[in-house]
Amino acid sequence: MTLMLEAPGTSTAARISPPRTPPTWLVVALACAGQFLVVLDVSVVNVALPSMRTDLGLSAQGLQWVVNAYAIAFAGFMLLGGRAGDLYGRKRMFLIGLGLFTLASLGGGLAQEGWQLLAARAVQGLGAAVLAPSTLTILTAAVPEGAARARAIATWTAVGAGGGAAGGLVGGALVDGLSWRWVLLINVPVGAVVLAGAALWLTESRGEGRRRLDLPGALLVTVGLATLAYGISQTESEGWWATATLVPLAAGLALLALFLLVEMRTKTPLMPLGLLRLRSVASANVAMLVSGSSMFSMWYFMTLYAQNVLGYSPFEAGLALVPSSLAVILGSKAAPRFMPVIGARNVAVLGTVVAAVGFGWQSTMTADGGYLAAIMIPGVLMMLGAGMAATPLASLAISGAAPGDAGLVSGLINTSRTMGGSLGLAVLSTIAATRAGGEDAGPVALTDGYALVFRTAAVVLVAAALLMRTWLPAGRPKPTPTAGSTD
Repeated sequence: MTLMLEAPGTSTAARISPPRTPPTWLVVALACAGQFLVVLDVSVVNVALPSMRTDLGLSAQGLQWVVNAYAIAFAGFMLLGGRAGDLYGRKRMFLIGLGLFTLASLGGGLAQEGWQLLAARAVQGLGAAVLAPSTLTILTAAVPEGAARARAIATWTAVGAGGGAAGGLVGGALVDGLSWRWVLLINVPVGAVVLAGAALWLTESRGEGRRRLDLPGALLVTVGLATLAYGISQTESEGWWATATLVPLAAGLALLALFLLVEMRTKTPLMPLGLLRLRSVASANVAMLVSGSSMFSMWYFMTLYAQNVLGYSPFEAGLALVPSSLAVILGSKAAPRFMPVIGARNVAVLGTVVAAVGFGWQSTMTADGGYLAAIMIPGVLMMLGAGMAATPLASLAISGAAPGDAGLVSGLINTSRTMGGSLGLAVLSTIAATRAGGEDAGPVALTDGYALVFRTAAVVLVAAALLMRTWLPAGRPKPTPTAGSTD
């Protein structure tokens, strides 16, 4: 029998077992699962809106707020959520964000009044804003920079894009098979499983240094982004030149300008302005905003075309876009294979050009188009290009910033994509409505409006490709400490 001796002062926890490092694939899977839930809920409720209106007696404006309450809270709190992860811990913010999101999903699914559903959607958006930046920073902290990280970011991009693409299909199946409540309740068991896995397996990480949050900056940027998002959301119902639209747009821009002034003067800024002087960070975010303004709209207008013109049911419309969903995953996973060979910048440009070709093809749609030529092939090109472009843009932005700013940069990327998508959808919806002559237009007029949308988006994407070619760094950016970094 062997006698085991313990050193004086050895704790019981230390005697039991040393802390285990989770497998990298498990960290990537948990981070991607969180991102999937966040993006899925942007689009999954769309097909459930008519049922929600009937069951809860929502007005047309109330129905609009089912979408906007989530989007505004999501966009407004994103930068704050990213910086909170840097300061207080990425795992902690992941758990807090996912916990809020899951509880709000339960509250929304059980709502008996319209205001209860809207409140739940706003809390969902807040939880998503805290969760989303942490998903990318947890992933990049677990995977060393290089080919392995590029593949991990590609998986994160593909899962996020797949979540947006799957929204219509998942929502249609749940509404048809169960009820509208399950487009929210489905998040509860999934969220609980991911929460348990994250609590057990994820390790904590944060930027070093003083843990102090820039409260004035946090308040200004959160209210500014939320106000700007609200103004954009008003364009659909009020128009671009209505007071209800112009006032929040102007107020949001003014608050963001004031935020930048505050950040120039404070010693511990929420967003060190030196980040914006980093070519990789600035160029990747602008490219994400510009290209996202077109690419984000694809699912919305393709679904409208399939249902309003070609007569597809909601579920059939979601099913028709499955090849596009697979294409965005393929593009995201293919990008890391090309990045070491031709460079991240060229992969982003190539993907954007492929997407532009798809949007141009889609602009030739007719009111009696067949599935292959009018939906599947152009849809595959659009989303294949979108997947190829998103991975190198995210990789360039993250690799160009100091480790202590990773959460903030992740929040900035998500904010650029969200705000670009919201602004682009608002502008393109106005273009479609103006050309078609209103929602009650016939199939031919609606098709003309949608075709003009895709032509406009193709032009924007060509401009985005030129922007990327001239501004994105050609080589691998080196992380640069910025003023106010927590490292």
